[in-house]
Amino acid sequence: MPERSLRILIVATDALTRAGLAAILATEVDLQTVGQLEPSDNLESALAVFQPDVILWDIGYGADNALAALSEFASQSSAPEVPLLALLGDASLAPSVWQNGVRALIPRSAPVATLASALRAVAANLVVLDPRSAFSLLAPVSAQPGAIEALTGREREVLQLMAKGLPNKSIARELSISEHTVKFHVNAILSKFGAQSRTEAVVLASRAGLVLL
Repeated sequence: MPERSLRILIVATDALTRAGLAAILATEVDLQTVGQLEPSDNLESALAVFQPDVILWDIGYGADNALAALSEFASQSSAPEVPLLALLGDASLAPSVWQNGVRALIPRSAPVATLASALRAVAANLVVLDPRSAFSLLAPVSAQPGAIEALTGREREVLQLMAKGLPNKSIARELSISEHTVKFHVNAILSKFGAQSRTEAVVLASRAGLVLL
């Protein structure tokens, strides 16, 4: 038996879904559910109370309020940084969810063993992508001519960290700059690539050989 169980905080709109996920995790001796919340709850405060190692967030089939709640949570600069695994009912939602700094995208239908392994991997600072989600992230896009050459050295550094799925606050810490400055560089990168999202910019950069997904 492991010396310390991974502490999992479950976030889902439906109470039955939360209970079901908790029951599934209870079958794994090294995974401990420490809390069950709705997306509308005060998640920032809950993190301080429950101190999870990983957040397991059920996005479901992509109701606007679920995506909005995730986006709002990701934008909270004062929220403690905890890796987040998102469960998707529809792989086409992958780009919208991925741009909010999640570390893993797994289908809701994934076997217990797959979910458990993904949670352990995320806790170890790895990125996990289901093949269908990865395919959605790599949907055809096109960059503006000369975008790569126009990137500054700092923008390239920010881009590398974006490719790792790091949120702005983590990028700021890694580069010892302010979060406001990171946002400025991210916006500049999106503009130069003609991208509508962080995911699109990263995919374009990957195709150009600048980063590896």
